[in-house]
Amino acid sequence: MNSLQKLQVFLNNHQIGKVVDFNLSTDKLLSFDFTSSNIELTPEILADTTLFSLWVDEKLAKNNAKYGIGGYNEHRTIYSRSTHFDTVEEPRRLHLGIDIWAPAETPIYNFYDAKVHSFHFNDNFGDYGATIILQYQLDDLILYALYGHLSLASLTGLQEGEFIPKGKQFASFGIPAENGYWPPHLHFQLMFDMEGFKGDYPGVCQFSKRNVYLSNCPDPALILQHTFTSALP
Repeated sequence: MNSLQKLQVFLNNHQIGKVVDFNLSTDKLLSFDFTSSNIELTPEILADTTLFSLWVDEKLAKNNAKYGIGGYNEHRTIYSRSTHFDTVEEPRRLHLGIDIWAPAETPIYNFYDAKVHSFHFNDNFGDYGATIILQYQLDDLILYALYGHLSLASLTGLQEGEFIPKGKQFASFGIPAENGYWPPHLHFQLMFDMEGFKGDYPGVCQFSKRNVYLSNCPDPALILQHTFTSALP
């Protein structure tokens, strides 16, 4: 079996915990589209984190949604707001994780027993800001999960190799000054191979490298479906 098949088998045979709080009977998800088809997001809104945050908040309120969600394998125009995603040969625009949009300080929980692989404050405009990567041993499969755009307090006292039990709240959503200057949200991404990275891993890739990155970064919905069940779009 390849890594994806091993992951699917493990998830089919083990109970996985939540990543954020969600009550299926009362809470609602709103699917966000950050491709070029979303003409509401003007360059003026994207250039101003406050305006962008207001747009997110208004969308959630109007739809009575607790969270906005989406983004895996999405070719996004919103990354034009930051030179962090631009390269000489081809800009990075393909999103490799799922974003969960909600207010700052929203709690984040560990979905399965893990240890801290690494963490870092990636303090560039448009970057992850405070970031934690956890390492999971799922039978004979090693899986990594990147949690980006966290509060700086989430990094306080953390140590590499530290055990984080299933169900523990270990982080929270950060404010823009701590999360790379984005509206508050969680970037949740899975990786089979860290490729030597520590405290960081590309969350957005060049479209020409789509297949390479997607083979290493499976759909986080495999994990999040245990939080949101049938509410996932």
